[in-house]
Amino acid sequence: MDLILTIALGAALAGFVQGLSGFGFGLTAMALWAWTLEPRLAAALAVTGSLTGQVLAALTVRRGWDLRALLPFIAGGLAGLPLGLWLLPRLDVPLFKATLGAMLVIVCPLMFFAARLPRVQRGARIGDVLSGAAGGVMGGLGGFTGVAPTLWCTVRGFDKDRQRAIIQNFNLAMQVVTFASYVATGIVDAAMLPLLAIVPPAVLVPVLLGARLYVGISETAFRKIVLGLLFASGIALLVSSVPVLATRLV
Repeated sequence: MDLILTIALGAALAGFVQGLSGFGFGLTAMALWAWTLEPRLAAALAVTGSLTGQVLAALTVRRGWDLRALLPFIAGGLAGLPLGLWLLPRLDVPLFKATLGAMLVIVCPLMFFAARLPRVQRGARIGDVLSGAAGGVMGGLGGFTGVAPTLWCTVRGFDKDRQRAIIQNFNLAMQVVTFASYVATGIVDAAMLPLLAIVPPAVLVPVLLGARLYVGISETAFRKIVLGLLFASGIALLVSSVPVLATRLV
């Protein structure tokens, strides 16, 4: 019962975040699940929930569709995904969480002031591909596909609707491929299916609530919420990993 409750609570909280921001299911859910769940199970749950939330949000929030803008992100994501899939069974989980958490804690406050910085113009397409590749690697590791592309879109100065369109479409495409890859490589097995089945119903209402709130939010508030959520996720990742790493030094 405790396992079921943990999965349901993590999925509900992460679903609300995803409905509001268009990404972040994996990061938010992992902040809770990483304490008790085995990494491969947590990754499978995160991808299942993120994919469910993306489908629901796609039906409730109007998205633009600019294939020319989206393709570099997806091309990079598909190139990076195999590395994430290869690393997941071999992953030193505490070190990965500490590295990711430190990156978010450092980068997010800097990105908060990105509006005052010159926008990236030269090499923007290369940056799109590289951020997509980083999203692909992180997606293979646990469904974190949206982190790097979201930070990059902020640097490029995209408004909230263009950012939402790119990130949500990128996440939807990458989560479909990631879940199929999990099944094909045996990361998802039959024993996991009853636990995976908990996630979609737990996500349903929170995603719709988050998507509804998104419609009435200003661009400035949107940026603050997205970066604040990433920063909070970074703190949670550090809190769960640093003590483990510290014991290795003793």
